[in-house]
Amino acid sequence: MWARWRALPLRRRQILARSLGVGVLLLYPVLDRACNLQFLNAITDAAVFVILALGLNIVVGYAGLLDLGYAAFFAIGAYTTGILTWPPHGLELNFWWAMLLSVPVAALFGIILGAPTLRVRGDYLAIITLAFGEIVPIAFRNLWHIDIRIGGWTLVENFNLTNGPQGMNPVGRPHLFGYEFGFEPLPWYFLILAVGCVVVCTQSRLEHSRLGRAWMAIREDEVAADCMGVDPIKTKLLAFALGASFAGLAGAVYAAKLQAIFPELFRLQVSIMLLCIVIMGGMGHIKGVILGGMCILFFDRVVLAQSTQWVRGLGTLVGSPLLARADLSLWRWFFFGLTLIIVMVLRPEGLWPRSQPVGTVGTNEEAT
Repeated sequence: MWARWRALPLRRRQILARSLGVGVLLLYPVLDRACNLQFLNAITDAAVFVILALGLNIVVGYAGLLDLGYAAFFAIGAYTTGILTWPPHGLELNFWWAMLLSVPVAALFGIILGAPTLRVRGDYLAIITLAFGEIVPIAFRNLWHIDIRIGGWTLVENFNLTNGPQGMNPVGRPHLFGYEFGFEPLPWYFLILAVGCVVVCTQSRLEHSRLGRAWMAIREDEVAADCMGVDPIKTKLLAFALGASFAGLAGAVYAAKLQAIFPELFRLQVSIMLLCIVIMGGMGHIKGVILGGMCILFFDRVVLAQSTQWVRGLGTLVGSPLLARADLSLWRWFFFGLTLIIVMVLRPEGLWPRSQPVGTVGTNEEAT
């Protein structure tokens, strides 16, 4: 059967594989309910982080820039939607408009970050993005008593923009053809699946566009790309802006799904996990990033939770208090780090690398 599959023309194999993938995604909720798996909500959350990782893939995989503060754009998209739809503000904008506005707002902050910093390279760029990723959640945590005074004039006094550490709850929910999205995971599954398909199609077009080839040229050798007419600063700035826009879109959907947003949701660990997804899956490869994201999130949300129950059951059975109180989810970062080390040793190009070798992060800086 494998020989017959290999004998098919490449184009036909691609169409059949994509059709099979779409069929599995559409039919999975039926399988989940029929088998009582109860994984649908976890997979829906994982799809949000896959969208985030695809945005980071533009910056890291295509342009070769190390971004350690990518979760900041995730927070900006979520808080943009929250500010525009939170009832105490009185705006209560329609969710679809708020989601669309979160994309250019996040892209604008990507430009604000990139414009003054993309002239630096290597470790300096990584430190700046790391600082930005820490500043944004702290800013949102403290923007709940805003006073603006000019001389003797008070323009704004004690204005609550983000509700500080308490977070914003509730956030506006989407309505579609008279149906209001609630806490049932099935509608969110199909909504996030549709958003993911748009993101994958957009990134696929970008990858094969003139801009995508310019990103890869800069990643491989910035000096050579500059000599061939590619503007390095403008091209890298577009990478930051487009990558941030994907994060803003994911943040808007995630905020509406959770119905609440808090500064603690956008800590440094989120940026590190997204970077692990991109590196583990295969930098610069859309399918590899999707595979890496689903593997890591499925392990985090499903495998660790089930393993904890099994270990506790085993501890109760054998009479071990240590095993009976074990919580493997507290060791998630240990397992992530160990898995990343194993993958980097055995498959340094990722679980699903591109057919052509992908340059490592920072290749363009080392070439200069």
